[in-house]
Parts: sequence; structure tokens; C-alpha cells
Amino acid sequence: MRNFLLLLTITILSATCAFAQKQADVFVPIGKYIQLGDAEKLSAWFAGNLELDILGSVSSCSKVQAKQIMKDFFVNYTPKSFSIIHKSGKAPLTYAIGDLSAGGEKFRITLFVMTQEKGNQIQQLRIERE
Repeated sequence: MRNFLLLLTITILSATCAFAQKQADVFVPIGKYIQLGDAEKLSAWFAGNLELDILGSVSSCSKVQAKQIMKDFFVNYTPKSFSIIHKSGKAPLTYAIGDLSAGGEKFRITLFVMTQEKGNQIQQLRIERE
């Protein structure tokens, strides 16, 4: 019985740590896809409907529409580098701010990510010129 309780405790702690790690790392793959200019893989993180604010043009759009908008952005501004400079919030809503160098210009990207049962999803993505 003692071994069972020990095993149960370890399992629960491992699951809790894995969940916390998943939360902390959500912006790592998202940032990687932004840096690569990979709208296809980035869109896997999009919610079914999300808000995009691309250089002042705000729209509420579907995941498919958002993927095309991001694809167009990356065609016009090929990413050179991207780095997260700030993260905050706690589940269910976290956000990050990053600096993007693309197409010879500098941009500030703000991402709002919602944690739900089906995973982490980008609810809002904002790109502004610096």
C-alpha cells in the first residue's frame, strides 16, 4: 500500500510539472514558427476564430482566413529574427510580446494565448511597426 501511495504521488507530481512546463513553453514553438515565417505551422496554434491586428488592420477571422493573412504578411515581410521579450499572465490567459525583424523593418508582435481543455490556442495576434 505504501508503494502504491508513493507511486500515485509521483505520478500526480509528474503530471503537474508536465502541465506547468507545457504552460511555460507555449511561446517557444509559436516563436519558432514566426521566425521561420511558417504560417501553416503557426496556424495550428490558432483558435477557431481569432482577432488579428496586422499593421492597424483589425479583423475577427476564422483560422483559415488568419492563416492566409499571415502567409501574405510573411511573403511581404520575410522574417529574419524573432525573440520573445516579455511573457505574463497565468492560465487560462497568457500573453507574450516579441520583436520581429522582417523585410528590413522592425515589428512588435503581441500574442494572447488561451489555455482550454483542447490545448493552447492563440486568441489574438497583433503586429505593429516599431
